[in-house]
Order: sequence, then C-alpha cells, then structure tokens
Amino acid sequence: MLLGIDGAGKSTAAGEVEALLPGTPVLVLGNYSGRKTISALARRFGVPVPAIVADGVETAVRVFNVLLNHVRAARFDGLVIMDRHLYCQLALRKARGIRRRRALAALLGMLPEAQAVVYFDITAEQAYERITLRGEDQENLEDLQKFRKAYLELPWYPGFAVLDAAGSTENSARQLKEVIADVMTDCAPSPLTAA
Repeated sequence: MLLGIDGAGKSTAAGEVEALLPGTPVLVLGNYSGRKTISALARRFGVPVPAIVADGVETAVRVFNVLLNHVRAARFDGLVIMDRHLYCQLALRKARGIRRRRALAALLGMLPEAQAVVYFDITAEQAYERITLRGEDQENLEDLQKFRKAYLELPWYPGFAVLDAAGSTENSARQLKEVIADVMTDCAPSPLTAA
C-alpha cells in the first residue's frame, strides 16, 4: 500500500514500478475517496460542504473502492500495488478532528494484511509546492500540515516503511523498488500485495 499526503508522489512512483521490474506482472489499484471531486463541485456551486458530510461520502466511496480492489487483487497473479487505502481516510478524519474511527479501523483489521505499507514522507511545504506547480488540485498548506501530522500519529505508523519522497519521483520509485525487492526476498513465491 502506498500512503502519504497529496503531492508526495505516490501515484507517479507506482506508475514507474513496472518499468523498474521487467518481467514482473504489476497491477496498480487506486483506492480513491472522491475528495477532490467533492471539493471541486462545492467550489463550482459555491456551497460549502460540512466536514462530517464530506467524510461520510468520502468514506463510503473509499470503502467501496478498497473492497472492490481487494477482490481484484485476489484474482491477480503478480505484484499488486494499492495507491491509498483506509489508512488515508483514518488520517483525514484525524486531521479534521472527526473522532469516529473504530468501524474503519475494525474493517482494516479484517482485510488481508499487506506485505508492505509504504509511507511517502515529504514536508507539507514541499508537497504544497508540487501541487501548486501541477495546477490540478486546490489543497492549502494548513490542511496538508494537519494531514501529515495525522499520518505520523496513526497507531500503525511505526510499522510503515518510510520513504524519503522529498527528492525526484525517480528516486521515490527506486526506493519503492527496494522495498518491494526486500518483501519478495522475504516471502515465498506467491502473489505479492504491496498495499
């Protein structure tokens, strides 16, 4: 699983893994929540969406995508990389001050365990600069700071493989390849899920 704040380079690095692992079947699955779409619609129509409402919609979309993608992963014979997961929604809730987290944490515990959970670490300032340059999203620095802090405070964080995502996306992809290689070395030759 690939985790991290927006602008950390998760999706870009995931897309480059296949080229770095020739001969290895790779499936990248995105577990999105629709947060950007909801924010864009709210801005377009000038209607603020309360955090609790946004969280309810985002959580439903994210859970649906996660469950669907776990079914897809079970049918794939190769390396599965999940871009985002329930950890992301838990971190978002923490950043927003929403206390309801037990049901998501319980669901997380029922799903197949990932062989590697990789956190792309970058400062909020660097992420904000990247987001501003690509001009696609409307994130603000304060929210990114809260989101990063929330990730670091998750009880699962000590078990994450932490990558330095401050450099180039090529460097992040190489670090991700090393994590995957370590996992593949430690595991029997069965389908790998680096979620």
